[in-house]
Amino acid sequence: MEQLTSYLESNKERFLEELKELVRIPSVSADPKFKDEVARTAEFVAQKLKSAGCEQVEICQTAGHPIVYGERIIDPSRPTILVYGHYDVQPADPLELWDSGPFDPIVKKTELHPEGALFARGACDDKGQMYMHVKAFENMVAHDLLPCNVKFMIEGEEEVGSDNLGPFLEKEQERLACDVIVISDTSMIANDVPSITTGLRGLSYVEVEVTGPNRDLHSGVYGGAVGNPVNILSKMIASLHDENNKITIPGFYEDVLAVDDSERTQMNQAPFSIEYYKSDLEIGDIRGEKGYTTLERTSIRPTLDVNGMWGGYIGEGAKTVLPSKAFAKISMRLVPNQHPDKITTLFEEHFKKIAPESVNVVVKPHHGGHPVVTPTDSVEYKAAARAYKETFGKDPIPQRSGGSIPIVALFEKILGVKTVLMGFGLDSDAIHSPNEHFGLYNYYKGIETIPYFYKYYTEMKEEIA
Repeated sequence: MEQLTSYLESNKERFLEELKELVRIPSVSADPKFKDEVARTAEFVAQKLKSAGCEQVEICQTAGHPIVYGERIIDPSRPTILVYGHYDVQPADPLELWDSGPFDPIVKKTELHPEGALFARGACDDKGQMYMHVKAFENMVAHDLLPCNVKFMIEGEEEVGSDNLGPFLEKEQERLACDVIVISDTSMIANDVPSITTGLRGLSYVEVEVTGPNRDLHSGVYGGAVGNPVNILSKMIASLHDENNKITIPGFYEDVLAVDDSERTQMNQAPFSIEYYKSDLEIGDIRGEKGYTTLERTSIRPTLDVNGMWGGYIGEGAKTVLPSKAFAKISMRLVPNQHPDKITTLFEEHFKKIAPESVNVVVKPHHGGHPVVTPTDSVEYKAAARAYKETFGKDPIPQRSGGSIPIVALFEKILGVKTVLMGFGLDSDAIHSPNEHFGLYNYYKGIETIPYFYKYYTEMKEEIA
């Protein structure tokens, strides 16, 4: 493996420049005006897979954005690893909060990244973490050290719910057949505290529309006599949590799988500074469901949060109107045993029930996903743990994540295989936020670690075959 280390060291600058080129393309899947840029990103990824050593590469069209597929089959009798990632990114708004252009990558040093971090939309989520696999694969192929078969499936709709991935999986089951799926779209506890994600929360995402009068009204002429949809929506949303920050929707917690005290104790032994947490976010205090720690609130407990809210006049200056409509986007993170469709139904029924007769409510479901817990006694987890120990010098800590990757459950349902979540980012990397970044240390450490996973996974699979 010394050859791989030497190759990485001598190609670090090129690997970084290629990542910069990738994040310069504004592949925002949610906004139709970026459709051509999303397609251009797919072409970039396809070209890099070819040059890295994939013998077959195809840009597969879907009803939405394309999926890039690549493979290198060295021996059908050997294990096959399927690498999943996504090349689409979140919208960069609000642009005024970025210190540099979201699609003008720049390397800057930070407290947590003294060696430098790449600032750009998608730097960590998921272009940087996905591209680690392409470069690790290139390294192994260049030195004839690829121990197993490799397939890549890089999609362009993860940030909008992966609506077309399910049909693609159903159609391409034979081509996508594999022994394990590897995803790098999660985080570690810290650069000196490696961890492997063993659980993901599910998701129910809805948009609500509250309509009052049939048009915007003069707030002087009608104010005080007609229900204001923005005021009413605000009260409805406020009522969704009680004084202990517990969600008030009837039946919401009915299926929540309780975590026993021993696992909660182990979970809270992970290094965590509440003072640094508050300082990093520039908040005076934390806030969440009573009876649970911050680490528990962000991993094993369900949540309900407003992601956006608007209505009436929001331009410069003043316009004294009583708005006709008010809107909000609301996400609910779910934990094991909660079903996204059931939670969406419970939300819709409750939200309509608490609305006063002065308004009409429409709830529009968006995408969702099931929660997932992955075992720590599997071959893939053990191989990943050995790989992290090889490059970090210490055993990784199993950790549940607060985020959602809905396709993990979909992979197991359709392809019948487990997933290992080998993330190298940090929670502080500001994914989905202004000034998203990815540490150079993390980027290179991922490229260094991934080949060890391939090596150990192949050895362990062949031992038990």
